[in-house]
Amino acid sequence: MRFEVPQFIDIEDKIFGPLSWRQFLYVGGGVGMAAVMFFTLPFIVAVIFGLPLALLAGALAFFPVNNRPFSFFLESILNYFTRQRMYLWRQKNEVVYTNDTTVIKKNSYIDGAVAPTVKKQHKDLTALARDLELQALQKNE
Repeated sequence: MRFEVPQFIDIEDKIFGPLSWRQFLYVGGGVGMAAVMFFTLPFIVAVIFGLPLALLAGALAFFPVNNRPFSFFLESILNYFTRQRMYLWRQKNEVVYTNDTTVIKKNSYIDGAVAPTVKKQHKDLTALARDLELQALQKNE
């Protein structure tokens, strides 16, 4: 028995003429809100508020950004402005860590990589662990 493999599964079904269900809701909501404003507000105020609303409804229904719906783009903008952003700055010094027993300095660049030098005089395990962490941080920079 042969089965057909579905094709074009990323395309939405057209429900209302040339419009998908999502597009129909956006356009219908925009037209409905514009009609309510037209009948309840003075003409100039209805035009001032209705035109941006119509543009937003049209963009939500028909305008993709990077092949994704415009609603995802608006959601990303909203998340960017409402969530906390933290930027970290690290100052690049010649001496990364200085202690009585350990000094790690950056040598000259060798093929674009930084080769740290380590004087190995570890008294305990924590100093060794700290040196290994600092070497790993230097490799990431």
